[in-house]
Amino acid sequence: MTSMAQVATPTGEHRSGRPLLELVSISKSFGDNEILKNVTLRVMPQEMVFLIGPSGSGKSTLLRCCNRLETPTSGDILFDNTNIFSPRVDINQIRTKIGMVFQSFNLYPHMTALQNVMLALRKVQGKSKAEAREIGITMLERVGLGERVDHYPSQLSGGQQQRVAIARTLALEPRVVLFDEPTSALDPELVGGVLNTMRELRQAGMTMVVVSHEMRFAQEAADRVVFMADGNIVEENTANELFDNPQHPRTRDFLARISG
Repeated sequence: MTSMAQVATPTGEHRSGRPLLELVSISKSFGDNEILKNVTLRVMPQEMVFLIGPSGSGKSTLLRCCNRLETPTSGDILFDNTNIFSPRVDINQIRTKIGMVFQSFNLYPHMTALQNVMLALRKVQGKSKAEAREIGITMLERVGLGERVDHYPSQLSGGQQQRVAIARTLALEPRVVLFDEPTSALDPELVGGVLNTMRELRQAGMTMVVVSHEMRFAQEAADRVVFMADGNIVEENTANELFDNPQHPRTRDFLARISG
């Protein structure tokens, strides 16, 4: 049986050496609107990187480029030293290794929590029903939903639905998980359960890139925080350094506004 720790920490990976995910000079325009401007970012194995910044700064677009939900206008993205835009790359296979958790849960309402988790295991990885069920139950237990496996989304709170979505992503054994505003659709009292799940993933060694407005969580949990504005990376540093001693005026202004 595959545990969360085994899923999260591929054998032999550590934070030294080459990046697991590398964005090289990424630009993205929608018509005349330039969203990303020559962004370069390296994410090391087992690192948790937070992207913060004002709305419209390009954070979610950058995240969506990382598993080809968006195609950059220019630049390259390397996953484990492979260019994901190469015509030789199987993007469906890449997306099992670069998982994504969205703001909206995207669960099938006519399927139980377990069936939602099993679906990709059956359709994408071709696992037997018995094997998919075993993995699905394990993943739901790992996110604290072992007693909710047969519940439908309408019978679950928003926070529980988001944890089902996280379990669905983990079931495919990704090496990186991208989180795009995972708590922004939740009532405040439901946010904690999702953040606890993310905290446990970090402790297990999962590589994560997170777009979120949960600044307290970023300061507590992130290895590195990247501040973006106007499609650029303005400043990046350890969480404590960036929050306690921001160097750029734009960073200082943003942090002052959100804390005020």
